[in-house]
Amino acid sequence: MAELSNQLMALTVLAYLAAMICYAGEYAFGRRSVIGKAAARPARQLVGAGAPVDTDVPDDAPVTPVAPVTRIGRGEWSGRIAAGLNILALLLHLGTLVTRGVAADRMPWGNMYEYILSATFVGSAVWVGVLLRRPALRHLGLFSSLALVVLLGAAALVAYTPVGPLVPALHSYWFIVHVSTVIISSGIFLIGAVPALMFLIKNGYDEGKRSFPYTLGKRVPTPAVVLERLTFRLHAFAFPLFTFGALIAGPLWAEASWGRYWGWDPKEVWAFISWVVYAAYLHARATPSVKRTVATWIALLGFVTMLMNLFGVNLFFEGLHSYANAR
Repeated sequence: MAELSNQLMALTVLAYLAAMICYAGEYAFGRRSVIGKAAARPARQLVGAGAPVDTDVPDDAPVTPVAPVTRIGRGEWSGRIAAGLNILALLLHLGTLVTRGVAADRMPWGNMYEYILSATFVGSAVWVGVLLRRPALRHLGLFSSLALVVLLGAAALVAYTPVGPLVPALHSYWFIVHVSTVIISSGIFLIGAVPALMFLIKNGYDEGKRSFPYTLGKRVPTPAVVLERLTFRLHAFAFPLFTFGALIAGPLWAEASWGRYWGWDPKEVWAFISWVVYAAYLHARATPSVKRTVATWIALLGFVTMLMNLFGVNLFFEGLHSYANAR
């Protein structure tokens, strides 16, 4: 089962990579041509049989909309294939986790490698949910699949740990309560960072910025306000879960295991830093005097602190959470 899990992991990364390439195809070729856009515009027509053609149409002339030409182009097909590959990758991802758990005879959350597998699975599932509910946001799949490929690649190359039993400190019912909520919230924060970044790019392009990466906003059909609203909704949903998992269940488990609620362990400190930054984002988002761009930058800073807690703390610091270290 452990070897099967590793093989499924490789197939999962390849499926996400293929989806990313197809999303890139839609991103590059998915825009309608000039003729197609002109055909989709409403055309003014004079009412009256046999009326002479007059190019000077008055403003109050009746308007008869012309139905747009519906033709599936290369970009549309590429996007549909990407969505299918994304769902296939999610199923392979699930198989990787299930076989890993069966091989270890426990929940697959016992080390850094398994944590990344689980958090990225949640992120992928959330993205597929967004994709099914809002197909118009499909172009964001290029960036969500890119993030998944990078994180899973890092898990395989840097954090891989052979299947083994849990360390004694993890033998507690708090293991499922604490770790599961943190994993779910981390996965949602991961996907929430994608529309946040694209909002800043799109908004900058709309404001006239033409340097990289704002030029990427030229091919983003979704209005900036929609991207910002999606960013807020994802973060508002994830924050209470993260609060419970990191600042309530975590300290309660620490008290049960080590006899104290707080010990300034590096992972505890960085989890608190992440919580403060995300709380600052939600506060800024709810404050009318704070620009949405400023609030969104705070949300991205929160994701950076999450990455620091995941990679930096585990790889470069020693503490009571060192069982999560891949070394």
